[in-house]
Amino acid sequence: MSDLLRDFAAAVERYPDRVALVDGKGRAVTFAELDARRVRFAGAWHRKGIRAGDKVLVAMSVDADLYAALAALWTLGATAVLPEPALGLAGLRHAARVTRPRAFCSAGLYGLLRWVLPELWGLRHLRPNGQSAPVPDMAPPAGTDIALISFTSGTTGPPKAIPRSHDFLAAQHSAIAPLLRSAQAERDLVAFPVFVLINIASGQTSVLPNWKMSRLDALDPAQLRDWMHKNRVTRALVPPSLCEMLVQAGADAPLHTVFTGGGPVFPELIDRMHAVRPDLRVCCVYGSTEAEPIAHLDATEITSDDRVAMDGGQGLLVGHPVAGIDLRIHKDEIQVAGAHVNRGYLDPAHDAQNKIRDGVIVWHRTGDAGRLDAQGRLWLLGRMGTDVKIAGRMCYPFAVEGAARQWPGVRQCALMAAQDTACLVIEGDKAQVAVWQTRASALGIARVVHVASMPMDKRHRSKIDRNALQALL
Repeated sequence: MSDLLRDFAAAVERYPDRVALVDGKGRAVTFAELDARRVRFAGAWHRKGIRAGDKVLVAMSVDADLYAALAALWTLGATAVLPEPALGLAGLRHAARVTRPRAFCSAGLYGLLRWVLPELWGLRHLRPNGQSAPVPDMAPPAGTDIALISFTSGTTGPPKAIPRSHDFLAAQHSAIAPLLRSAQAERDLVAFPVFVLINIASGQTSVLPNWKMSRLDALDPAQLRDWMHKNRVTRALVPPSLCEMLVQAGADAPLHTVFTGGGPVFPELIDRMHAVRPDLRVCCVYGSTEAEPIAHLDATEITSDDRVAMDGGQGLLVGHPVAGIDLRIHKDEIQVAGAHVNRGYLDPAHDAQNKIRDGVIVWHRTGDAGRLDAQGRLWLLGRMGTDVKIAGRMCYPFAVEGAARQWPGVRQCALMAAQDTACLVIEGDKAQVAVWQTRASALGIARVVHVASMPMDKRHRSKIDRNALQALL
């Protein structure tokens, strides 16, 4: 099987002068320049003693140096440890304690952390500005070698470390690349690091955000629009929260396609995007940290019957499972297996809760409830354990939320249980509360609660933080 390093080398050979990355400061780096940085970093870090199998904790800004550093570490056979950025300093310390790295790779002011965090004391310190040194001839890493260790978001407990082998990343590339394939050179605004890796391996240009993804609530929609216009973005790979901002700012040419995921994509959001740009192609991608992607849906495939079904409480359509993935529904839960589905966590103790071993097959429990229709398409119902009793029967959130988002003045909504009673929490125009209450009562929901702002996940601000909302209630 091919791997990302070989695919990157092929992209460098085919498109040496094509821009590989534009960082948040507007600095453009070609594929040839990115590869030159990889070679320089690898030579300097090999001289510092980095060898195959070493774990290296990485704390760098998301720019060209970060991706060159990953390629350099893989050239040396080392493993990159990437903390969960949404968790800040706590996430970095957790990553250090869990993985016990041999070195710390930092850029800019992140380097000061090695003096103040006990977890980093004594580690070899790597910087991306070291002097070049020759890279010795080395055998390429084996497919089963661990390329990187990332972490779950930590929204349902302490972040779990996820080891990803080179074979795993290659399989993920094979699963995602067909979704992104284009006959022309694209300029992609990419908010998901894994898609940047896929673009680098595929020879496509990635434009990185000029804002902090952890501070999406502070982003001005006009800044997003202007950044896309300045960089001639043709496609956007962004979470639903940024799709909302595209609607507010007005999507500008030459944007022709939006890929969105990382949170539920309800039909009303697609409608509002098409109201701004009727010709805009919208593709919804469903996946999880452990399995990305799982399914995808082109908005043009949504029929009028599908809309009636979603509005009527049948769930949220996310499309056909991608090629190369096995999917089953077991007691309402979506479970997946395949080459690009994580088979286990760094700590095997975490496997018992999320993995089911069936001979040589390892099923990953997504924690999402869903169903398959007669066409083999996947419908989401909500998270397992979030179903609420309404009129004597259990009901998953999306069965109500999909309909409620169509009501006047609703911006966000969540079906919750409060004091053992079904409760619909709504963010939106408070003047519409009486209307909401009437419509909720017709569904058998006695209580409606208005909130000024719905708590959202820290990673993409595209999923409701139900734990925080439950505490609020």
